[in-house]
Amino acid sequence: MATKKATKKAAKKTAKKKAAKKTAKKTAKKKASKKKAAKKRAAL
Repeated sequence: MATKKATKKAAKKTAKKKAAKKTAKKTAKKKASKKKAAKKRAAL
């Protein structure tokens, strides 16, 4: 039983890490799009 609990904890940790990576990618994309918009404004 102890091993099952440990694997569940590990799975939760990896899931959290994956979720964090996804949100990081989303924020990075948002930042990139904002930079692009700023460049467009500067060009105009």
